[in-house]
Amino acid sequence: MNHKDLEVWKLAMEFITDIYSITKKFPKEEFYGLTNQIRRCAISIPSNIAEGSARQSDKELIQFLYIALGSVSELETQLIIARNLNYINEIENYIKQLISIRSLTLGLIKYIKNKNKSLHPSPFTLH
Repeated sequence: MNHKDLEVWKLAMEFITDIYSITKKFPKEEFYGLTNQIRRCAISIPSNIAEGSARQSDKELIQFLYIALGSVSELETQLIIARNLNYINEIENYIKQLISIRSLTLGLIKYIKNKNKSLHPSPFTLH
């Protein structure tokens, strides 16, 4: 599976552009703080999807997809912090994008798990 073919990877890559645009407007004293942390989190999402896709097994891919999910939650929290500090006013659109990324990631995990179940049926099930 090539990561560049995955819709979730494409969406996460587009989201990085939005994140860089909004964090450009943050106070200069936040560059090494919240600005940097938000950008690193956003980059982490498609990076982990790509790294997992390059691994040898579905188990490893799923592990990296869960790491990407962690970055989604972390980024959501950081955007709320930025709003609370009045660095950005509206975050609803960004949260919607993160929800889409989260849903697609969870869907991919479920697909991979179900694919593996059908390849290796349990010996305890009746056929």
